[in-house]
Amino acid sequence: MSTISDRLKHFHPVRKIVYFFVGLFTYPGLAIINKLKISGTEHLQKLPKQNVLFVSNHQTYFADVITFLHIFCAVKWGKQNRLGVPYYLLNPFTRVNYVAAEATMKGSWLSRLFLLAGGITVKRTWNTASKEVRKGLDPSDSRKILRAMQKNWVITFPQGTTKPFAPGRKGTALLIKQMKPIVIPVVINGFWRAFNKKGLKFKKKGSLLSIKFKAPLEIDFEDTTDNILTQVMDAIEQSKKFMFRKKEEMTTS
Repeated sequence: MSTISDRLKHFHPVRKIVYFFVGLFTYPGLAIINKLKISGTEHLQKLPKQNVLFVSNHQTYFADVITFLHIFCAVKWGKQNRLGVPYYLLNPFTRVNYVAAEATMKGSWLSRLFLLAGGITVKRTWNTASKEVRKGLDPSDSRKILRAMQKNWVITFPQGTTKPFAPGRKGTALLIKQMKPIVIPVVINGFWRAFNKKGLKFKKKGSLLSIKFKAPLEIDFEDTTDNILTQVMDAIEQSKKFMFRKKEEMTTS
């Protein structure tokens, strides 16, 4: 049985109000106090309004997703690789959902507010408090994501953690095999330097934040989940070969 909160998440006038106030509050930190570099938005312009999956690395709990929402709204208003003046918040693009850990999103009133912007809560694979370990997504969590993809764009973070180069989780590959979506890889950087882990407080002002949208992946949906997951992790530059490359860059610089 759906709760009032669940119903409000799917009520677009409520989403528009949440987008407006959250967007207005967060815009200065992204585009004025720090510097935001966006690339690849040409890959977003002709996408269908449903069955599109954005896969990205993850650096903060909230700032990453909020920036995605800003960019999607700006693209709707015809802007390319920039935010500009945020008048796009007057009529935002709200056909977006994002996957987030249930424990994170129910931790405070502010995170509950962000849920109204289209959050899909899933249980963690590893729960520190209960020592509970699961090998994949809960079936009810999978159904929530699948239903969202039938109507909207969905943002997911295959690693499920802000720790860089953590292994990806097979749940993402299973969803891709089942839904056969358009998969857009995204590589973000600088958020860990600019914000605290939640992404709501500044650590270092004047940081360069970068978001790069890549071309849709050409995926063989009949391939194994392992191979699809490897393709995704390579695309978001979080696989072992990118970790080794990063170490080489640090030793030679």
